[in-house]
Amino acid sequence: MRVSSKSCAPAMVCGALVAAAGLVCVMTTQKFAEQDSARIGFASTSMSVSRAPARSVPACLRTRTRVHSNIMGSEERQGEISATNPGNSGLEIRRRSFAETTGLMAAALGATSAMEPKPALAAKISAWDRVPLPVSDTAVLFDLSFVDENKAFLVGSQGTFLQSKDKGFTWKAANLDNIVGGEDDINYRWEAISFKDNEGWAVGKPAIMIHTTNGGETWERIPFSNAVPGDFLGVTALGNGGAEVITSAGAIYKTVNAGKNWKAQVLETIDATLNRVSSSGVSGASYYSGSINSVIRDAQGQYVGVNARGNFYLTFKPGSDSWMPHNRKTIRRIVTMGVLGDDLKDSMWMTTRAGGISFVKGEANLDVPEIEFYETNINAGGYGILDVTRRDNGDLWAVGGGGKIFLSRNDGKSWIADNSGDNQPANFYKCKFWGDKGFILGSAGVLMRFTDA
Repeated sequence: MRVSSKSCAPAMVCGALVAAAGLVCVMTTQKFAEQDSARIGFASTSMSVSRAPARSVPACLRTRTRVHSNIMGSEERQGEISATNPGNSGLEIRRRSFAETTGLMAAALGATSAMEPKPALAAKISAWDRVPLPVSDTAVLFDLSFVDENKAFLVGSQGTFLQSKDKGFTWKAANLDNIVGGEDDINYRWEAISFKDNEGWAVGKPAIMIHTTNGGETWERIPFSNAVPGDFLGVTALGNGGAEVITSAGAIYKTVNAGKNWKAQVLETIDATLNRVSSSGVSGASYYSGSINSVIRDAQGQYVGVNARGNFYLTFKPGSDSWMPHNRKTIRRIVTMGVLGDDLKDSMWMTTRAGGISFVKGEANLDVPEIEFYETNINAGGYGILDVTRRDNGDLWAVGGGGKIFLSRNDGKSWIADNSGDNQPANFYKCKFWGDKGFILGSAGVLMRFTDA
């Protein structure tokens, strides 16, 4: 509210004693100005989820070689996702100066001042609420998939494998008694889960793959060889016994008979590709960068992955023999990449350290080393953005370090901060929607559920 006063006549001081009320009223012409500032500072923080260092790929994999279709297995891999906030950075709120004014000061009513409202830091513009989970407060949530309108599964570190039958409002441990426990007392890190109708697949580390055909009521373990390069990073259920898995070494395998046989989709590892093209002008494409820690598959079967150091990225098209490395056209290292639509060529996005976010410009040519992106201003306060997703209604949601949540209703041209996660002790790694059901997955065992406000 703005309060102003009309200027008084020439400066004068008059006093009158009102005996009955015992009130002294003094009128005077005054000049006053007030200015102050409040600063909210964010401490320099950095949080990483680091995967185990990768063992060297055997020499036979450093050269162009065909990977046999019956090979399935795992090696240790390296990966790091960081959400950084630069030191000594802060968001300053400054009250505007009061205009020079004169006024009547009435003691009986109390003093009032003309002041502009403070700019809002963030508002709760939606109903993102935390869902209680039966997990440790040190668990990290990695993936979530719905079987049908009501049933869903949630996976993560420290053996987290949960099931919901009420659209994600409540969760309990899924029945994996025939998979883990007993002699196999391993605390698995479940990396990914995917359902197509009632058929589902989940992968994790130490190397494990499981499969269900009845909506997760029972699961079976899928055996594989120990010669597959890298660790399982992701899995996509294709239905009718079909699935595709990808590893941190860029190996992609496909089955059409429920895991009885697998066919290699890539004919050389990323290590071998980088050795072959390291002199092609792709910055950072050295042998020592041959693993990925962030990867996404689009509806066409195309992949985009970020190398472990974040200094370049790679794409893969079905039918290609190898991955295609691409330069990053920014001085900041890449945090993660993804896709907003069915085809990454026209819906890729990229996030960089300190809160940068960019979108592909036009339709990308995946066969050239450099792809054009345009950057938008999200004002993340230095925190890294770790995932971006699009709702069916066109809204874009971005999440990241420090519990940051942002909404764009104009295709990423501008962003509004949502403070729903400000009090959560977590970094947010993934945001997923199924119709009107939305979820944010984070560290510290934090799961946020969405409903329209």
